[in-house]
Amino acid sequence: MRRKHPIQNSINVAIFLFLSLLSIFNLYPLLYLLFSSFKNNTEIFYSNPFGFPHLLRVENYINAYKAFNMPLYFFNSALVTAVTVVATIFLALMFSYATARMKWRFAHVSRIYLLVGMFIPAQIVLLPIMIMERNLHIQSSYLAVIIPYVGFQLSFATLVFYGFMRSIPYELEESASIDGANTYLTFFRIIVPITMPAIATVAIFIFLFAWNEFLIALVMISKSSLQTIPLGLLNFSGQFTTDWGGKGAAMVIATLPTILVYFFFSEKVEQAMTVGAAVKG
Repeated sequence: MRRKHPIQNSINVAIFLFLSLLSIFNLYPLLYLLFSSFKNNTEIFYSNPFGFPHLLRVENYINAYKAFNMPLYFFNSALVTAVTVVATIFLALMFSYATARMKWRFAHVSRIYLLVGMFIPAQIVLLPIMIMERNLHIQSSYLAVIIPYVGFQLSFATLVFYGFMRSIPYELEESASIDGANTYLTFFRIIVPITMPAIATVAIFIFLFAWNEFLIALVMISKSSLQTIPLGLLNFSGQFTTDWGGKGAAMVIATLPTILVYFFFSEKVEQAMTVGAAVKG
């Protein structure tokens, strides 16, 4: 077997060390949050700010769960996020299929018009959205945040699905048409299953956006019973004192779903990067 050149070995060692340091740099904030969730204010700010907690204060999690109504905030975030993900993916899939696989006069113009939404900051359109929702009488409701969430994420989802669908051979649809499948059957039985890796990728990004979004929810929701987790975390900050240990526990609870979603869908994200070439082959 050919032995590697010493310079190549040095480069590999340097890359390994760099990636290891980068992993530690990215992982430590999560460990710091986890450690802080078991500490009190004195330990967080004075006696032991960066180390492992001297005592595992499980009461911080109990306090976060009961005293600050985390189940309600968790339910609101889960409901808003689930509806946002499903609605955005469904609408983006249909629009992308119509523009990528069908020929009609304004297909290209419609796609460009929708993609322009990616370059419009949310702060600019908050006031018009508030006026529209007031006229529709949906202020301080789940729809008050779900509709803007879907609108802001539709451009990104369409961009991903359009590029993915363009890589699918047209022979698949021609074969389905010969077998008697109509447009709807071809879409749901052939196109959607092939697009699953891209769907998983888009679902993760939309989930992260909807789960962590703060500004739109802060402006559109005034009822405490409809607040999501980012808004609920404000309740941990009092006028004169803040339970930082309990707040850390609440943030750990809020972070777990995002970690689990990425853990279960990470393989789909990797497949989305390569499956286009595989389909072409």
